Amino acid sequence: MAATTDTQHEEQSGTDGPAAPAARRRGRAGRIVARTVSVFGELLITAGLVLGLFVVYSLWWTNVVADRVAGEQADKVRDNWARDRVGSDGPGALDTKAGIGFLHVPAMGDGDILVEKGTSMEVLNDGVAGYYTDPVESALPTSGKEGNFSLAAHRDGHGAKFHDIDKIEEGDPIVFETKDTWYVYKTYAVLPETSKYNVRVLDPVPKESGKKKAGHYITLTTCTPVYTSRYRYVVWGELVRTEKVDGQRTPPKELR
Repeated sequence: MAATTDTQHEEQSGTDGPAAPAARRRGRAGRIVARTVSVFGELLITAGLVLGLFVVYSLWWTNVVADRVAGEQADKVRDNWARDRVGSDGPGALDTKAGIGFLHVPAMGDGDILVEKGTSMEVLNDGVAGYYTDPVESALPTSGKEGNFSLAAHRDGHGAKFHDIDKIEEGDPIVFETKDTWYVYKTYAVLPETSKYNVRVLDPVPKESGKKKAGHYITLTTCTPVYTSRYRYVVWGELVRTEKVDGQRTPPKELR
């Protein structure tokens, strides 16, 4: 019995020997690591939720808000046009207070895009297209003068009016609607990618599109690739004809 008791005592003493503190330290270290991993995981989940909400805001909610604002502005323009009719069949004078007209590009989908003056974020964030006043001044088609009617709009967020610009191909129509005239352009060149600092694409004679003589051109620009602003996507068109707007605002055949 004594031998057995001594052996048990030795075994019990062995568990409280030099190895025990090391084991306890390893246990504490493991618990610390586990807590750290848990906290880090929770932070990652929170960051993911915040990022997800930001993406929803940027790519969905800004579209909702911009479309609402653009719709209200477009209604004002068309209401002004209706009130200022000249005679029973005439459209009246052009209104420029809330917008100068509407862009129609069947390749990008049905509907119209209100066009306003300027290409600042303040203008474009309202879900419209804006014509350039800087660094190259756009030539308005209503002036009757030769030049380049150059426009910009967002490709993602804030209405994303030019999101499907890559669907436009050579030969596709681009129509600009004013109060009294339809301006019908035909796409003749596309530049899928160029520097965002390349302002030559806006020149009155856009030589990068292959043109060498003055004419009546239209240029659409937006950011590319989608969801970035690294480069610019450019589409050029040339005026092929104009049509007077009738009392029913019958669209040209390209839009029917």
